[in-house]
This record gives sequence, C-alpha cells and structure tokens, in this order.
Amino acid sequence: MAEHVDTFSLNETTWQGLTMTDKAAAQIRKLMKKNPDSQGLSLNIKQSGCAGFGYVIALIDNPTKEYLLFENNGAKLFVPLKAMPFIDGTEVDYVREGLNQVFKFNNPKAQHACGCGESFGI
Repeated sequence: MAEHVDTFSLNETTWQGLTMTDKAAAQIRKLMKKNPDSQGLSLNIKQSGCAGFGYVIALIDNPTKEYLLFENNGAKLFVPLKAMPFIDGTEVDYVREGLNQVFKFNNPKAQHACGCGESFGI
C-alpha cells in the first residue's frame, strides 16, 4: 500500500521572510554606494564546514525572478528561493566581534553551529 506524499513548492509557500537590523541595513547601503552597478546584496547558503551549511553574501548586479527581495530603508537583500527553507525567519545583523565587524545571522532554523561559528545545521 503506497503512502500519500505531499509535494512542496517553493513558489507556493508563504515565507516569514528575513529582517535586517538598522546596523545591517546601514552596512548594505554603504556597500551598495561603493558599487554603483550593484542592486544590493545576495544572501545564499552552501554546504560548508563541520555543521553542514554556511552563509554566502555577495553583491548582486542582476537579480532574477528566482530571488526574493527584502528591504530596510533602501538596503536591498536578495535571497534565492531555494535558500528560503534553510534561512526563513533569519535576522541579519552587523556587529563588532573583537577587532572585526561582520554580518551575523540569527537563524531560528539553525539547530546547532560549529565551534568557530562559520557553519550551521538544521
């Protein structure tokens, strides 16, 4: 007897979305201003590290319809639809850690992170 399996569509799912703190938005706007061809930043994930996934942030010039756009006071963050199941609900912050300033991701889906904080698992 075959069991019923539900299908999952990235396009038909309602997402909570991503949020940016004011500090993250200010840094994104600063990066956008330095790179006039850029439409904003993209936030993606890749398999990485000992915990499973890592975040990938990059400037994006021509986002396609495969990206969702999240904005805060002119700062634009593009997220590919395929990454949403892993990072939906994430707050993007920009913080000082020692002498460095970095984007920090407060991801409610992350069940654990590696010791160095470079990767996460769900």
